[in-house]
Amino acid sequence: MAQEPEHEDHYHLPVMADEVVALFGPVEGGVVVDATFGGGGHAKRLMEELNEVTVIGIDRDPAARARGRALGVEVLAGSFADLRVLLEQAGIESVAGVLFDFGVSSHQLDEAGRGFSYRFDGPLDMRMDPEQSLSAADIVNSYEERELAGLIRRFGEEPHAARIARAIVAARPLTTTLQLAETVAGAVPAAVRRRGHPARKTFQAIRIAVNEELEAIVEGLDAALTMLQVDGRVVTIAYHSLEDRIVKRRFAAEVAGCVCPPGLPVCGCGAKVEFRLLGSAKPSPAEVAANPRARSARLRAIERIAA
Repeated sequence: MAQEPEHEDHYHLPVMADEVVALFGPVEGGVVVDATFGGGGHAKRLMEELNEVTVIGIDRDPAARARGRALGVEVLAGSFADLRVLLEQAGIESVAGVLFDFGVSSHQLDEAGRGFSYRFDGPLDMRMDPEQSLSAADIVNSYEERELAGLIRRFGEEPHAARIARAIVAARPLTTTLQLAETVAGAVPAAVRRRGHPARKTFQAIRIAVNEELEAIVEGLDAALTMLQVDGRVVTIAYHSLEDRIVKRRFAAEVAGCVCPPGLPVCGCGAKVEFRLLGSAKPSPAEVAANPRARSARLRAIERIAA
């Protein structure tokens, strides 16, 4: 999610906002859910340009909910993993659209006290919901070396995970983001340090683990697709391969149709295609130049065509 510093002129830099608005443009009436409300940039554009829909947000970050109140948008408190429960509690049984803008917001990254960034010195926190118990400090200082290495390898796709985990365990206790970043930098070969910040993948991995982000994507997509009305659309924006792979596989499964073994002379599963893909896209060079944090974004969209 690309939100920005507090100044009003820069608070909304939603990634691929034109594409998002265009994809939801054909939706005729109903509720469109911004399931990752953040700074409200996407929701604001949708409200300004789509007159026939009601926009509702979801976010577990109190700062995002406060932003929603400032914009006049109802933002439900919670994770998009609980999308169905949250919407049903709000009296909503079906939706015309759901937007997922995965990952951490720029506003969270730029606030040192949230502990998301290796660029600023802050506490090892990384909790999107400040009230949850598990923090980055808990993982960094209590996980066994093998468990820590597996986490960094799996969620960060970091080839030097074992070396990094060994260095973290040796340096404990670590209490700040800069301590962790320096420990990671000292654990990897010099050539790696010359190719961007060496702690990026480790921070990503720990953040994903703290917030159970990949599990939330699976659960959130399931709820969104189930609640989607005919002609409704789900749009996702992912920022790394782990997120995008989950979306791509789930969308592909929804449009696969017949699941019978190839040898059967006639279809026996009775399956029918209920969805169609609306394609994928990346941000334009002009958008990346204006907002470098959009560089790795990948948008995908799907539409329900039958009940």
